[in-house]
Amino acid sequence: MKITVDRDACISSGICALDAPTLFDQDDEGVVLLRTDRPAAEDEQLARDAALACPASVITVTEVE
Repeated sequence: MKITVDRDACISSGICALDAPTLFDQDDEGVVLLRTDRPAAEDEQLARDAALACPASVITVTEVE
């Protein structure tokens, strides 16, 4: 799995950082920061859920082998 974020389109809701703090954080302006683009297996569902919950749809999860 690979995670990407579009920081330019982020609306700073913070849902990702609250729901998946091992994967996401926010900078001083509240814009999403990606902690890792290759999550551990146990965090993959958190990444999928964060992508679905993002109100601006700035999180993309790509399944890779």
